[in-house]
Amino acid sequence: MGIAQDYCKLGTTDHHKEPILESSQALEQFLIQVERRAFTMAELATGNRDDALDLVQDAMLGLVKTYGDRDTEEWPPLFYRILQSRIRDWYRRARVRNRFRVWLGLSGREPAEDADPIQQAADHNLPDTLEQVASQYAMDDLLSALKDLPLRQQQAFLLRIWEGLSVSESAYAMGCSEGSVKTHCSRAVHQLRKRLEGFKP
Repeated sequence: MGIAQDYCKLGTTDHHKEPILESSQALEQFLIQVERRAFTMAELATGNRDDALDLVQDAMLGLVKTYGDRDTEEWPPLFYRILQSRIRDWYRRARVRNRFRVWLGLSGREPAEDADPIQQAADHNLPDTLEQVASQYAMDDLLSALKDLPLRQQQAFLLRIWEGLSVSESAYAMGCSEGSVKTHCSRAVHQLRKRLEGFKP
């Protein structure tokens, strides 16, 4: 995606150049590390690549402008809290749009494009053909199952299991209690296991 570098330049000034430069470089590296996963998270939630890209860019801009001077360990929960907020706002707007579409007799949300950045990532392990096909089917099944989860379960699973945030960090990102995170994540794992139990790697 390559969008992280542009946003980090927003926080630089001529005062105290060296500390700001170091902070800017650290922030740029953080955004580069999370942008692909954040994009996939947003795409799973919205079902639309363009909307997902807008949400991630907006979340990155929000982090840089508001929290760029925070300690590096604070960035993951802050970034995902902003992203979760943007996703919830998107859902509220989508509900309004869909009500009007139903009332006017128009179709609902457009289908998502098939391409996914995780699936397009290079596999440096170079598995043989059968293993590669099985791995592709497993990823397709997982992404399909994730898309079918309720939003809160989907996001709790992605934050805890995929991103590796702690329960408290995930709760902060989602704007809910730690107990809610545990409940949503547990239900997500249960549903995913049930959905994928026929798959044998």
